[in-house]
Amino acid sequence: MSIMQYNGGCLVGMKGKNCVAIASDRRFGVQALGLSTNFQRMFSVNNRLYYGLAGLGTDVQTLSEKFRMSVNMYNLKEERDIAPTTFASLVSSTLYERRFGPYFSEPVIVGLEKDDTPFICAMDLIGCINFAKDFVVTGTSSEQLYGMCEALWEPDLEPEDLFETISQAMLNAVDRDALSGWGAVVHVITPTQVITRTLKGRMD
Repeated sequence: MSIMQYNGGCLVGMKGKNCVAIASDRRFGVQALGLSTNFQRMFSVNNRLYYGLAGLGTDVQTLSEKFRMSVNMYNLKEERDIAPTTFASLVSSTLYERRFGPYFSEPVIVGLEKDDTPFICAMDLIGCINFAKDFVVTGTSSEQLYGMCEALWEPDLEPEDLFETISQAMLNAVDRDALSGWGAVVHVITPTQVITRTLKGRMD
């Protein structure tokens, strides 16, 4: 088993019409043994920018603290919120710094630009950025998520439709993967608010 699959978990980011959504499952395990049903994989940078980290649980927590410090330093120095594209470059360079002994974590970043243009991207564990026009996935059930998202996603979804689409994709994908699941959390980011909902999933 790859170290990337050791603790399980998955993430998906999706674009809508002037809105974006990010969802993750809640399972934390050691291979096939489940340990927790409320593991946090998604983190808020500001109320227009969220990111998630899939992979090894210890590196998820380490990287989230490193990014929190870097963003706080940026805010102090620049006296403004960090933009999604800038944050993506920060994450990429942080991962690439350690390319010879990498953090075993693959980020998904979603947010809204100043003009409310949706932004999503994903990276591999050494920070190679994949910009997408529709959706990005990562984690142990990424193959299942690709299939569900290809089938369900449509351009220019409104926030409620985007929530329904990303929720159905997540719940149906993790049902076909033993290393992820046990419920999910969804954040939908709009220009005026962030809608957060917790989904109940199969617990077997």
